[in-house]
Amino acid sequence: MLLLASCASKPPPPPVVQTPAKPVLYEWNGDAIEGPVSVKIVLDEQKAYIYKGTEQAGWTYLASGKGSRASPAGSYRITEKIRDKYSGTWGVLKDAEGNVVDGDARSGREEVPPGGRFAGAPMPYWMRLTGYGMGMHAGHIPHPGRPASHGCIRLPREMAEILYEAVKIGTPVTITGSTPR
Repeated sequence: MLLLASCASKPPPPPVVQTPAKPVLYEWNGDAIEGPVSVKIVLDEQKAYIYKGTEQAGWTYLASGKGSRASPAGSYRITEKIRDKYSGTWGVLKDAEGNVVDGDARSGREEVPPGGRFAGAPMPYWMRLTGYGMGMHAGHIPHPGRPASHGCIRLPREMAEILYEAVKIGTPVTITGSTPR
């Protein structure tokens, strides 16, 4: 008896390509919790913990200052809230046609091209902590758990909006630890 293999066999299924899941950057359970808000920022972890009264209402990754612009530990209070703020210090330089010619410019330090301008970096949901310009705001968290800013505390946009609505002028913010290298 002769057995013949069929040439009409099914091709193998295509490989399943899985895109990596985005990391969870924050958690908020504070809508059902009562009490005054306080924030504890732990630089070693690059996380903030938000409390209502004594109960933890949420947490978030953050990106604090790095290198010579590390965010300083200490006890602060929110002294100003601005929903749509732009930095007067950090931003980009644009040429006369509006093209970015320097994506990490410091106002007054780099020469503005003829016909160009300095455009301050957006800092939505700004919550000021110091008189010299450090605060919390929405911003890019390029590597959760690692510092990335010029000194401010960057928060994921959704969490920055939640926190902005939850805090008041005078809300205490404690920053502990030291910036990881």
